[in-house]
Amino acid sequence: MKISNEVSSAFSPTRHAGNYRIARSSLIKAAHLLERIGLAAVGATCGLYVGATVLRQKGGLFESGWIVLLMMIYGAVSFYIGIDLSRTFARKSISSTSEQYNGSEAVEIMSAAGTFSAAIAAALSVSILVLDQSLPNGLIVFVAACWIVGSSLQVAAGAMARSYEVTMDKE
Repeated sequence: MKISNEVSSAFSPTRHAGNYRIARSSLIKAAHLLERIGLAAVGATCGLYVGATVLRQKGGLFESGWIVLLMMIYGAVSFYIGIDLSRTFARKSISSTSEQYNGSEAVEIMSAAGTFSAAIAAALSVSILVLDQSLPNGLIVFVAACWIVGSSLQVAAGAMARSYEVTMDKE
């Protein structure tokens, strides 16, 4: 009998933390915020690797350490905004019929393509740094371009998804 009470209390809409009662929605919002901060940290880390690779380019335009900081900031912003589209947006795209086009598919494709491109650029950067390879400047520029295009696609997808949610809420 005691076990069933424990199980039912584990699935109750409120949690007890000491003497405080915490609503389940607050816990979910806090978990979602931690997830987004984690995604931003991953984006900043990827930006660090790509920035360090670009910094190694000989005779390039970006010989200042500021490029690393800028790529880290842009990576954090793009991963925070663009990877984790809200659940209501995802539900709207799943529930739509194939005959109706509401634009949500394009946003999901942009987010996926941006994530893929940024991840490939980061993986290539890590391999260049770890293996201490000396590559032509053209390949390093290609890696940086993949990073910038991927991150920009993520930002655009996140902005479009949030503006789409606002218009859906008004209707």
